[in-house]
Amino acid sequence: MNPKTIALIAGQGAAPKLLAQAVPGLTVCEMDGFPCEIGGEEVIRFRFERLVPFLDELVGRGITHVVFAGALSRPKIEPEMFDLKTAQLVPRMLGAMQQGDDATLRAVIELFAEWDIQTLGIHELLPQLLPPAGLRLGAISERDEKDAARAAAIVAAMGAVDVGQGCVVSNGLCLAVEAQPGTDAMLDFVSLHKALNPGGGVFYKAPKPGQDRRIDLPVIGPQTVARVANAGLAGIVIEAGGVMVLDQAATADAATKAGIFLWVRP
Repeated sequence: MNPKTIALIAGQGAAPKLLAQAVPGLTVCEMDGFPCEIGGEEVIRFRFERLVPFLDELVGRGITHVVFAGALSRPKIEPEMFDLKTAQLVPRMLGAMQQGDDATLRAVIELFAEWDIQTLGIHELLPQLLPPAGLRLGAISERDEKDAARAAAIVAAMGAVDVGQGCVVSNGLCLAVEAQPGTDAMLDFVSLHKALNPGGGVFYKAPKPGQDRRIDLPVIGPQTVARVANAGLAGIVIEAGGVMVLDQAATADAATKAGIFLWVRP
């Protein structure tokens, strides 16, 4: 596939830059107000209120595929900025937003498809970001395995109502769940409330049940390891095939140095 026919919708964080470096020639796009960290590249900026002109521009540039990478928050909408055609999409998009993040992302994928632009997952371009199932780094106790199973059940339950992709469990107790503020905020909360932790504990991350994995696939990296260690947890558990690991060597090294385990749970 020719990279010049792929648009990268770049959010914030390390993933967009990693993808742009690994696949040179992508057409980099960013939403106004959410600058990406990709330097030295021509960047197409767009606004939510002018989605239709943006999609028309991509088609005019010969774009046939799009890949989303990095964190994007819901933009502040300025009604006076809407063009007529994009304004006609508002009821549809707002209806999806009210149902949750997963519904919103599905609506976005469908919208791009109406312009004959198909959505790719980051892992389809960089399959090496998905570590092998069963990988275990560090010592994992029977208690940790039970906490991981409990955490998986909690995330599956939350995902069914489109809430979050992660939680923290220690000795069977759920200390925190991921909501709109995101993973970092959840781990920072656990760090601030260490007195609640009976000891050890796991941070668990997985996609939502039934989630379209072409978009918003969970990501961890060295910074995640640092926050988990600061929260006083024993380790990180991710669902095999469902969570990308940025800079796997650095992530593994950080986990080893911090004395926490990393388990890619089947």
